[in-house]
Amino acid sequence: MTDAPLRIDTGKPFSSTLNQLDRELLAARNPDHHWTGQLSASALSTATAISALCVAYRETNDTDKKRLYSEQVQNGIAWMLAQANPDGGFGDTDRSHSNIATSYLVLAAITLSQSVGVTNDTKSGLAHEGQSLPQVMDSLQNYLEKAGGIPALRKRYGTDKTFVVPILTNLAIAGCVSWDEVAALPFEAAVFPQSMYRFLGMPVVSYAVPALVAIGQVKFHKSGCLPPWSWVRQRCIAPTLNALQRMQPDSGGYLEATPLTAFVAMSLIEKGLIEHPVVQRGLDFLLESATADHSWPIDTNLATWVTSLSIAALSSSPGRLARIPETEIDELTSWILSCQHNERHPFTGADPGGWGWTDLSGAVPDADDTPGAMIALTALRSRATPAKQVQIDDACQRGANWLLQLQNRDGGWPTFCRGWGKLPFDRSSVDLTAHAIRAFNAMPTEFSSQPDVQRSIDRGVVFLRKLQNEDGSWAPLWFGNQDRPDEDNPIYGTAKVLVDCDARLGEKAIFRGLEYLIANTNPDGGWGGGQSVLRYFCSDSVLNADAAPEGPRTSTVEETALAVECFTSLYSRMCAVSGGRNDFLDAPKSLTNRTRDAILGGTAWLNEAIADKRHEAAWPIGFYFAKLWYYEKLYPTIFATAALGRVDALNRVLAAQEDEANSS
Repeated sequence: MTDAPLRIDTGKPFSSTLNQLDRELLAARNPDHHWTGQLSASALSTATAISALCVAYRETNDTDKKRLYSEQVQNGIAWMLAQANPDGGFGDTDRSHSNIATSYLVLAAITLSQSVGVTNDTKSGLAHEGQSLPQVMDSLQNYLEKAGGIPALRKRYGTDKTFVVPILTNLAIAGCVSWDEVAALPFEAAVFPQSMYRFLGMPVVSYAVPALVAIGQVKFHKSGCLPPWSWVRQRCIAPTLNALQRMQPDSGGYLEATPLTAFVAMSLIEKGLIEHPVVQRGLDFLLESATADHSWPIDTNLATWVTSLSIAALSSSPGRLARIPETEIDELTSWILSCQHNERHPFTGADPGGWGWTDLSGAVPDADDTPGAMIALTALRSRATPAKQVQIDDACQRGANWLLQLQNRDGGWPTFCRGWGKLPFDRSSVDLTAHAIRAFNAMPTEFSSQPDVQRSIDRGVVFLRKLQNEDGSWAPLWFGNQDRPDEDNPIYGTAKVLVDCDARLGEKAIFRGLEYLIANTNPDGGWGGGQSVLRYFCSDSVLNADAAPEGPRTSTVEETALAVECFTSLYSRMCAVSGGRNDFLDAPKSLTNRTRDAILGGTAWLNEAIADKRHEAAWPIGFYFAKLWYYEKLYPTIFATAALGRVDALNRVLAAQEDEANSS
């Protein structure tokens, strides 16, 4: 092994691979020159949409709507049945393990469709691999029984009622469980100003207030409660329905999310409110958001998020962003600027200044998309006109101020709302905190050096050190690995904390994180993934065979790319080759050398994976709300572009230093 630093010799395939990724990423833009992406179809989302449309079919007297609902349900059922896993259960995506939540929602959807007469076993297109619909239902019931039934469903979500109560409500509407199984939710809390929600001890997370209102009301309608509290709740019905209407975006879809919108719609319909504007707009959203294959994704799109990530990826080495013409750069910049929220948000009460995950009306500003947009705009600034640079600076300043106000007392950043720390998906998280700090440090020195910004970074760094696990890793909030026992993803979390990390994180924490990533290199030379990856890409004959000395490939493009990007970011600083920065010159030589070897191994793995087109099959590493799995078609391409771009940039600097040394 050669001592670092030396050029990362990746050979000709590397340049070819990077150029290919650039072309593919640029070709994935829409006609307006930004990225929309494509979220995975979801059996979970499809099941909730079908349930809502079935209840609407049952209650409406409009024959045209009945016909429309019936067609959507039949097509959706046919698609959904084809997603059954061999164990009889259903997963969130076509690449996901079966889980009890999705499987119960599928049970409710099929039961409802049969009870209202939309589907039956004699209708065509409902067979799955030769099975009749009753056989599919028997297999599903067997899976649910083996999985532990309703007690196991409750156990999966613990004290967080955000998702378990809506699932049980859906099951109760379908007649699969008694309404006694559905917990009463305090819908009356929604009469208070949004600024007070965090003090009320809500049993659901901040983004689920619409479900709290709708499900709370239908449960009260079905089960009631004793006076005098029943009188109070009765008086709160109209005001909280008004709050629900104020929170509904123009698209009709709460958060642009099919499950949340479907739960709201089916609950209010069950209460007898099918003509209510919230219901009608929600049903319109469900009909309009169905895809061409008659399924529903977990959300409409992540356009702002994938656009920000794509710009950052193309900016990871010099000159590559120049492939976008000036006119398109201007349009791209204007589009990102237009996505910034400039008014107080009706859903969360968030102040102006942040960005959400999409340009659609259901988006809510959050602490991951806001720093992502700021970093992207900073990357675009050098290509912008002077007038546009002023707009960029103003937008980033407002975004930074928004982040400063959102920071929690523990020093970390939550997703949406400050102070909602009771439930997991409202707590501060390491991936968001590290992202916010990166955004601050990417801004001009005159801003990042301000005392309040420096104090904020100091507090964030302390939070990150405190949340580091004993093995050196960090666990993220919004990404997971379905093959790990706890479904966490320490590869993603650790890579995101360490890439471009602030030196104040400290060498001890940084080196421990690096050691974790190096120690958890897979035998195939990549990172992350697991047996589900192997089953998807390989035939049964390969599963039990040593196809190569290093064994079959179980790693994912996404996680391997994230690790390589992280290694490259830190390696350049270990060797003082990144603009003169020498944060980690005290790194042990063995760690520096092993980091270099990890870059070489990871780059070779990515070269081979791209050649084999493995990046065309995105993996479900994304968590949507309440641990709902998804994959985004562009993630593998974006992450691989960012990683190999980093390696390319490092090589250029190392080559220049080598040439200078040889000429002196």
